[in-house]
Amino acid sequence: MRRRIARTDVLRSGICLLVAFLLLSTNAAACTTFAITPGASEDGSMYVGHTNDGVGKYWRQIDDISLIYVPARDHDPGAKRPVFYDPNSGSDAAGGKKGSNASLLLGYIDQVPHTYAYYTSAYGMMNEHQLLSGECTDYAKVELGPEPGKRIFYSSELADIALERCTKAREAVELVGSLIETYGYYGTGETLIFADPEEAWVIEMCSSLDPEDGGGLWVAQKVPDGEVFVAANEFRIREVVPGNPDQLYSSDLFSKLEEGGAWSPADGPLDWLEAVSYGEYAHPYYSLMRVWRIQDRLAPSLNLSPYVESSYTGAYPFSIRPDEKVNLTEAFSLFRDHYEGTDFDLTTGTAAGPFGNPYRYLGPDDAHSDFQNASYQQIRGGANPRPVSAVFCSYSYVAQARSHLPDPVGGILWFGPAVAYETVYAPLYAGATNVSTAYTIGDRLQYDPDSAYWTFDFVTNWAMLRYDAMIDTILAEQSALEAGSIALVQETDSKAVTLIDAGDAEGAARLLTNVTVSRGDAIVDAWHDLTGTLIVTYSNGLITDPETEAVDEPGYPAWWLNETGYQYGPRVYELEDLRDTPGLNYTGKTVWVPKNAPFAEIRDLI
Repeated sequence: MRRRIARTDVLRSGICLLVAFLLLSTNAAACTTFAITPGASEDGSMYVGHTNDGVGKYWRQIDDISLIYVPARDHDPGAKRPVFYDPNSGSDAAGGKKGSNASLLLGYIDQVPHTYAYYTSAYGMMNEHQLLSGECTDYAKVELGPEPGKRIFYSSELADIALERCTKAREAVELVGSLIETYGYYGTGETLIFADPEEAWVIEMCSSLDPEDGGGLWVAQKVPDGEVFVAANEFRIREVVPGNPDQLYSSDLFSKLEEGGAWSPADGPLDWLEAVSYGEYAHPYYSLMRVWRIQDRLAPSLNLSPYVESSYTGAYPFSIRPDEKVNLTEAFSLFRDHYEGTDFDLTTGTAAGPFGNPYRYLGPDDAHSDFQNASYQQIRGGANPRPVSAVFCSYSYVAQARSHLPDPVGGILWFGPAVAYETVYAPLYAGATNVSTAYTIGDRLQYDPDSAYWTFDFVTNWAMLRYDAMIDTILAEQSALEAGSIALVQETDSKAVTLIDAGDAEGAARLLTNVTVSRGDAIVDAWHDLTGTLIVTYSNGLITDPETEAVDEPGYPAWWLNETGYQYGPRVYELEDLRDTPGLNYTGKTVWVPKNAPFAEIRDLI
């Protein structure tokens, strides 16, 4: 089980609970998530994607970079399921100096006789019945702390419980909603996607407006078949209409919002986003730019503008119909984006360095803290565009459900450790009972080349030395491995279905497990080989061909030499005069002058 559930030292003092409450302002996830419905996909699959992007020194201690397989279990009558505090349930400030990896028991709920097998980590991903889930964190106007017996649920536990108990998306939404209303909700606002092979639902949640209230607020909306939903750290459900068959919401939603002064019938239809949130998560465009990017990539015919008036813009619809149906590799590519080819392209400009590095370290004003309220907006010193593929990503995945196949075969979790752009998505079958060990181990505080996370994270960081040269090699290997996995899945699907049809469910499970484990091992091994090649080829500023032994020293591009003042370096003895010469540009040309030539003559020549 997950680390926070496995611990036995859960009975803490009231002081510990107070500390846990204070820590709500230090850590959170900043994720991108999407759902591609069967009618919008090329082969009729349902896809749910999630990037688990953590910011801050203590964002997660262990289970953010590793994958956990939780087996199915039977439970005794009268058994209880513990519910634990999630120290990552608050909004983080980049570089925060406090954090906690301690678990705290907040309460119990009645256990069910049988729980399903599922994959999880920071949040639940997919269960054995092809129920898929994705997540992103949102800012809410009110974010209350946990309180045993009053507010015991955060979205992470809710996602896991839904995968333990449900087989359908709407069933999962209804369960999560009932748990929020019965046991209360704490922490940040959250968006969860639940999808089965046929339909997808989005549920968004936050604390009650009244600190004395033990419940919570939630709204859910179905994604129309044939359309794609995307969220990126901002609530996406807007108008809530009573009687809408494609919406669900907490039983006292309207009354609680009216009592809390967040909405009145006189205001007109209830806008969920405006009622419970100020919108953007960290700074203007932090969330909306990612929503625009994915929607614009899939439906350029909509001519969506990346520029909006405010967090409450109505420019980006809840879901869009893609111009062309999306296949699996295109679904992967949605997470592999640095705004290439747009006004916000992170691979260009001075900040990208001489070699087109798209990744940015967190700037002093990139922290995830409130920058606006009901009356004021904070104008910060600056900000970096927030890409879909962020350097602080722990893992990402695209979960796939296929209605034409039995559940053990139809569900595949395509899991990629570390940064999405440079990862390789490995197939994990819903019917497998084990995964490659490399994916289940790892700690951000200790380098371990045997872990899948560090295997991939190292390559991303090494590539930053000369990104423009290395990325083509990385992407070629990535493409080859993923193509091989897709071919392997097609072959395995046929074999597993044949075994199931013949009544050999156990044989099918062994096959699916063997493929899941061996393919994961093979991908990690291949990436180790790639790592060695990249280290040899791009060490010490050189480009060395290991096969031909040819060595090149390309140096920096001319524009970078000019931008960094190379032309003002000590190329003459009159260095002070040289540096006082305005507007000098690097030309790449060399001239000869007599040794006794005056600087004025040299200056005219250069």
